[in-house]
Amino acid sequence: MSADVVPFDWGRMLLGDTPPLFLLEIAFRTVVMFLWLAFLLRITGKRGLAQLSPLELAIVIALGSAAGDPLFYPEVPLVHAMLVIALVVGLQRWLSLLVIRSERVETFMEGRPVEVVRDGVLSQGRLASANLSREDLFERLRSQGVRQLGEVQRAYFEQDGNLTMFRHAQDAPPGLPVVPPWDLEPPALLPLGSVPTGPVACVECGQPGPASGPLSPCVCGGQQFTRATTDPLSGGRPQDAKAEQAEAPQGGSPTASSRS
Repeated sequence: MSADVVPFDWGRMLLGDTPPLFLLEIAFRTVVMFLWLAFLLRITGKRGLAQLSPLELAIVIALGSAAGDPLFYPEVPLVHAMLVIALVVGLQRWLSLLVIRSERVETFMEGRPVEVVRDGVLSQGRLASANLSREDLFERLRSQGVRQLGEVQRAYFEQDGNLTMFRHAQDAPPGLPVVPPWDLEPPALLPLGSVPTGPVACVECGQPGPASGPLSPCVCGGQQFTRATTDPLSGGRPQDAKAEQAEAPQGGSPTASSRS
């Protein structure tokens, strides 16, 4: 700490070392920079304000830094900051034109959509590449009214971070339940070797289990199954699963649920 700094100097803490009239200059600077930034953002188009790609997020951060400093630093001239902001917005417009005209540039800048569900089965490798956990995906599905994975024909994790989903038009097959949230009510598990009396699904990927015979490890390597259902909220799922656990061989026991 400098010897010239007096701790708890309220004048320095509240007003700094500038004269009080500089407060009026701060107000003027704020109005000028706000109007300039609003004008430049207006010409970027609605998409630039609604759904941010990684490129647009970087531009927003750059704009925030360029617009913030001249608001209250007297050594930062307004014209310098306005030039920086105009260059950043111009760069965004130029890159947007490149994205429109070149698929390679678009893929490099914004990535590709990722298919995360196909016919009620999770693609675990693609979930990992999209940095999306199973629980995150289930939360997004629940927000769109999905009760079980069998309802979903396709689900895509889009370039803008949204989830696009296509359901069966009617008569969805039973699938892995996503409600209630597993943190609140974990699905009742069926042990390997038990013989289910109804449809089952792997809790790791949602792949349907064998239609007959004892349960064996899933093609994804998962060793945990639960009852597949068309409506997890109907009230019958937990009891049915517990009844099947009772039918398991004497040496079998369900495996504890684990989060991916």
